[in-house]
Amino acid sequence: MRTLVYLIALLISAAATGQTKQPVSVTDMLKIKSIGNVALSPDGNKAVFTVTAIENEGESKWDYKYVSQLWLVPTDGNSTPRQLTTRESASQPAWSPDGKQLAFSRLADGKQQIFLLSLDGGEARQLTKFKYGASAPKWSPDGKQLLFAANIPLPDLIKDSVLNPLGKVPDWPFEKPGFNNNDQLKPTKAKANPDGSIDEVRAYLNNNVVDKKARVINKLNFQDELNINSDLGFIHFFVTGTQPGDSPVAVTHGFYSFATADFTPDGKQLVLSAHIDSLEHPNRSQENEIYLANANGSGLRKLIGKKEMAYSVPRISPSGKWLAFQISEETFVKVPQLAIMPVNGSEKDMIIIPFDRFKGNVTWSQDEKFLYLTTASNGGVPLYRVNVKTKQVEQLTDYNTGISSFDIVNNKLVFVKTEVANPFELYLADANAKNERRISNFNFDWLQNKQLSFPEKKTFTNEKGLTIEYWVMKPANYEPGKKYPLVLEIHGGPSAMWGPGESSMWHEYQFFCSKGYGVVYCNPRGSGGYGENFLRANINDWGNGPSGDVLTALDKTVAEGWADTSKLVVTGGSYAGYLVAWIIAHDHRFKAACSQRGVYDLSTFFGEGNAWRLVPNYFGGYPWEAEAKANLQRESPITYVQDITTPYIIFHGDNDRRTGFVESEMLYRSLKVLGRPVEYVRHPNATHEITRSGDNRQRIDQMLRTWEFFERWIK
Repeated sequence: MRTLVYLIALLISAAATGQTKQPVSVTDMLKIKSIGNVALSPDGNKAVFTVTAIENEGESKWDYKYVSQLWLVPTDGNSTPRQLTTRESASQPAWSPDGKQLAFSRLADGKQQIFLLSLDGGEARQLTKFKYGASAPKWSPDGKQLLFAANIPLPDLIKDSVLNPLGKVPDWPFEKPGFNNNDQLKPTKAKANPDGSIDEVRAYLNNNVVDKKARVINKLNFQDELNINSDLGFIHFFVTGTQPGDSPVAVTHGFYSFATADFTPDGKQLVLSAHIDSLEHPNRSQENEIYLANANGSGLRKLIGKKEMAYSVPRISPSGKWLAFQISEETFVKVPQLAIMPVNGSEKDMIIIPFDRFKGNVTWSQDEKFLYLTTASNGGVPLYRVNVKTKQVEQLTDYNTGISSFDIVNNKLVFVKTEVANPFELYLADANAKNERRISNFNFDWLQNKQLSFPEKKTFTNEKGLTIEYWVMKPANYEPGKKYPLVLEIHGGPSAMWGPGESSMWHEYQFFCSKGYGVVYCNPRGSGGYGENFLRANINDWGNGPSGDVLTALDKTVAEGWADTSKLVVTGGSYAGYLVAWIIAHDHRFKAACSQRGVYDLSTFFGEGNAWRLVPNYFGGYPWEAEAKANLQRESPITYVQDITTPYIIFHGDNDRRTGFVESEMLYRSLKVLGRPVEYVRHPNATHEITRSGDNRQRIDQMLRTWEFFERWIK
């Protein structure tokens, strides 16, 4: 109803002014400003946030860069936001307890460092020049110190005389075969000599690693997003004073990574989360525990933790009496539980909040009566609040919008909202999310002259009894009685979720609608946003079941009568790249198809992609195990490659290590050998995130190539 009212208002406004709205163009992508990192001042009278814009890179006409800056707006509802920082990107703002300063992180000499900005005026001053970098600043309650995180490589941690004065090495096995202890990690006095003793040869070989002539890999997780990576690093937390030149002091120690750290409200202690196990290599486990320590890091003790479980993202209440956190099993095809317990309690005092959705941005109200949070649900990302006493969960915003960042102080709620009418804007409301008003115009103004297509939500029940939601968008220039091409859009994950409240696909949908295409998308079984049973409904069934859901959504859209069945096309990325390949190997209705950064052979994906745990979690084992091997072969699109005849364009980034670019090379070569109409596009230096946060020239290239390829076959 809200969408319909808004659309009518736009039409009336356009008619009154005689204004002709323009279609959304591919370069409108460059106009979108995204908002995040919302933080209210301690008194709630001001909000700081980040705005990320896309700007030209140097003098180039075609190349672009992302620039993120801090902005400030009073929360009186009548003021205009003003920009606080310029030049280098700024992020992660944190208010001082007196509300007079902001700490934030910015790149300086190649590393993130902490800067301070006085709201009385003047330039930001650099606080840290820490050799390991500094990020995620948090103020101590008295405003005299800042807590920050730094990532320290293993070799540096071993030889750092301050952080590791005794020159210790890890107790857990480094897993370098042929050595019974970790003594080989200690610095050696042997001189490098390829013709010398075994110790001198080892010193020579180590120099080759340092000089990047060789990469020696001994860890399980050896792929990051860009490349293979043999390095081990550990996130540690430090405190520093508020004057430049103050020396950071470590408050966490050891050969472990600490995921989070925060002061208790009295400033006397730290709440930390980490997995500390002296006998297990850090790559071997996804467990996590919650710890309490003194403010200087001493007296570390475990509050809660259990074998094969992860207790994570702790949030301490304003009084310091309660702790909220999430609990999950090591397998990630599960919905984590939200729990609270007294800070000085134990697991027997733990209270579980029943809410069958993924929970994010958990925030205490100041009176500790409520927990506010966001979660992907039914196509939106609503804001919820939990009554701590009754455990009742109340939905505060609707499924047609998405709340991506928010903060609440007293009765003031400031949040970033995504909707079909506008991908990012800042809003102010009361603590009930009522009386909302828009307090920014970052995208509002340029969108007033754009012709948008608004989705219609529909549902059906599949053969498993699951309710499948899907959305239909007609072409922006739609006229009743005419026929139009229709693109089936599929999401990745497979546990992602699409809908009107999801921002990443906003531009692509509007672009295709502006080009005269209809768009249909749905959340098939296995999607997030519908609870754990729905999430697990594609276990050992990545192909047949989910493809049935998305094709049913297509069939029902076609049945409306306006789609040209001779001009159906399909596209999707990541898991959806997989599903596109599966579909066109089993269904030949599409005139053309596009897969981006997909997985096509699940057995080799286990070795090629850093998301390799999808294999055992979804298919019950590993490629060398008979039952799992049969499952992986049955569920791999490459098994059916000889049945693919649809004209097909395949994309992959040169540096995509999440799915592994060899996946697409193998699919392309197979189709080329078979003589099928296939085109393969590789984007240099691009990672798996190309369409979301990648090089903008490449983002435009991929979208235009997809459209151009479709046009070859439907015209």
